[in-house]
Amino acid sequence: MPDAIPIIGGTGALGYGLALRWAQAGQQVVIGSRKAGRAAEAAEKLKAEAPQAGIEGLDNADAAKRGPVVFLTVPFRAQSETLNNLRDHLSEGQILVDCTVPLAAALSGKATRTIGVWQGSAAQQAQEMVPDGVTVISALHTVSAPVLAGGEGLDEDVLVCGDKKAPKAQVARLIELIEGLRAVNAGPLETARIVETLTPMLISVNVRYKTHAGIKLTGLPEGDHWA
Repeated sequence: MPDAIPIIGGTGALGYGLALRWAQAGQQVVIGSRKAGRAAEAAEKLKAEAPQAGIEGLDNADAAKRGPVVFLTVPFRAQSETLNNLRDHLSEGQILVDCTVPLAAALSGKATRTIGVWQGSAAQQAQEMVPDGVTVISALHTVSAPVLAGGEGLDEDVLVCGDKKAPKAQVARLIELIEGLRAVNAGPLETARIVETLTPMLISVNVRYKTHAGIKLTGLPEGDHWA
């Protein structure tokens, strides 16, 4: 069975949008959910939009075993519980891409504010929680879920944070399979504490301008930055 791209929380807005874009790019996708039935329903819906793609819906534990790079797209309030439940299902050598943002909305606050995380960021918290040998990479905090799921054209950058070059490059390659996304090396994992705060800033901008703005960096050299 070929490697797939597992998306934990793939029935949510961001996870579903990513699944759709990767499926349209011809990738094998596995949608994970706490309930296998919900994951299967989302998979069937995706097949209608990308009939040629290989798409499965499984519970989170089974989905996490299906590929070397696992994307975590659950809300921040569910991050700790989800990672605790995956502790025996992630294995040494895997990469976990943490896409969660510690928004105040998780605690009935405003989505335009973040909440403090003892470790410094959601990604650093995830790194403390995963089994030994699993590398956490932080990415995909500034891409609009409605745009991904809506099929609109993309032209923006994705800031990728992590402490190891090779896993960051591996994640970047997957991100750049989605047309219109460019992965940018934003530094070590500790930089995620800055990148995660861009999400509430963008929410504030998008509310004011009634749009789905993203991030685009200028002045970067041309060519493959991940070679």
